[in-house]
Amino acid sequence: MNIQTVPSTPFDDQKPGTSGLRKKVSVFQGPHYLENFVQSIFDIIGAAPGSTLVLGGDGRFYNREAIQVILKMAAANGFGKVLVGRDGILSTPAASCVIRKYGTFGGIILSASHNPGGPDGDFGIKYNTANGGPAPEKITEAVFARSKALESYRIAEAPDVALDRIGETALGDMKVEVIDPVADYADLMESLFDFGAIRDLIKGGFRLRFDAMHAVTGPYGREILEQRLGAPAGTVINGEPLPDFGQGHPDPNLTYAHELVEIMYGEDAPDFGAASDGDGDRNMILGRRFFVTPSDSLAVIAANAALAPGYAAGLAGVARSMPTSAAADRVAAKLGIPCYETPTGWKFFGNLMDAGKVTLCGEESFGTGSSHVREKDGLWAVLFWLNILAKTGQSVEDIVYRHWAEYGRNIYSRHDYEGLPSDVAAGVMEHVASQFAALPGQRFGEYQVKFCDDFSYTDPIDGSVSAGQGLRIGFEDGSRIVFRLSGTGTEGATLRLYLEAFEPDPAKQRVDAQLALAGLIGIAHDLSQLKQRTGREQPTVIT
Repeated sequence: MNIQTVPSTPFDDQKPGTSGLRKKVSVFQGPHYLENFVQSIFDIIGAAPGSTLVLGGDGRFYNREAIQVILKMAAANGFGKVLVGRDGILSTPAASCVIRKYGTFGGIILSASHNPGGPDGDFGIKYNTANGGPAPEKITEAVFARSKALESYRIAEAPDVALDRIGETALGDMKVEVIDPVADYADLMESLFDFGAIRDLIKGGFRLRFDAMHAVTGPYGREILEQRLGAPAGTVINGEPLPDFGQGHPDPNLTYAHELVEIMYGEDAPDFGAASDGDGDRNMILGRRFFVTPSDSLAVIAANAALAPGYAAGLAGVARSMPTSAAADRVAAKLGIPCYETPTGWKFFGNLMDAGKVTLCGEESFGTGSSHVREKDGLWAVLFWLNILAKTGQSVEDIVYRHWAEYGRNIYSRHDYEGLPSDVAAGVMEHVASQFAALPGQRFGEYQVKFCDDFSYTDPIDGSVSAGQGLRIGFEDGSRIVFRLSGTGTEGATLRLYLEAFEPDPAKQRVDAQLALAGLIGIAHDLSQLKQRTGREQPTVIT
């Protein structure tokens, strides 16, 4: 096998965000762009010769081509073996599962998660470490620094590897093993949940729909829900992974998962609905004409965790991202376990899980998971809900209402302003922050400001500090407003506005969130000059 050293010019825009490097497909297709970033990863992680790597992606446009490049580069950089999903497919949680199960050095996941795909869409790449979780900031920062100085990369001259059949082939001195992308993950799920109880629930006439959004979870949903759990064929809709996600936007929220929403809010709606995103790490939970916020979903799972066999021994703790509501905090307090508040980004949960501090984790951006892997996990959350439904015999709506009655309701909403000019979004943030010195003590109608800050997190395990994680305005009654710029887009900027209030009275809990939060929404708009500065009358997405 001939190994080439290809001269290249460094790029200055390969800084990973909260979930790796994401750019337009056309950027990754440019000369040397993908290769430079992959070589930067290999240079920084320092894998010993003969190490094993996991490789796969969400099946979006350019996935197969990128996998062939990475395989040849892995061979040229001394790896001994690469485990790659058949047809280049591996959901993000499944990749984490495979890394952990087989003790590999790490893995490369090709995905832009919930971002659109296709030739004009987005592409992404990230490195996960040996614990199965996203690389911590010290690694991603080192990769970025290396990418700005790289002058060449190494790649093998070799034919493409067949990815359509399970088995092992040689690429020079390196072995490429094409694996079933679903089996290991499905086996793990079966070990955590009471599949027998869920099968009985479905046999008893319980109806469900799972929308894979033409993304990676189609094969996983069909194997687990339809084959192992006995749900009727057709339970999984949009189940064929497509390079452009069927020209859809694979983000499981009320706006983009509109087909599922129409089914669940229509006549003769099923009992339960769920959707997952491009790479399988996010989820949306619906009852019959009822939406469960991701914050409430985490809290409900925590409160009912003992119903699942894999969690019957109890929870070590719970962690949530700062913008996620405090609903999980209330459950943790009642259970007598710690609840940690971290920045947005699953990598911040990894240290806590590795140290045995937490079992469950969640983000308001439709991500929930546990220490079974080191990624958020969409189908895991769906199965946890099915386990709870099977064990309680209650509806989704009843479970949430009973939860609110016991713990109080954290009324919560997120408003996304997508595709803003970066300078405009930054201007909004600067304007809000400029008022922080004078805001404490001020009263806005029934709300009095208690504190303002730019959230900073000190990791309790390694002592690392992550500053500038979102602007918080807290009120005396526990309500809050949060402004944050998202790190997952590829065009312009996404400004997220989070709003939260607490209602302890069950008689007042069953209210529309937007109506209940109207006062806070008005305060947020006044303080930020959001409409004047962005020109937007309405958010792009409300959840």
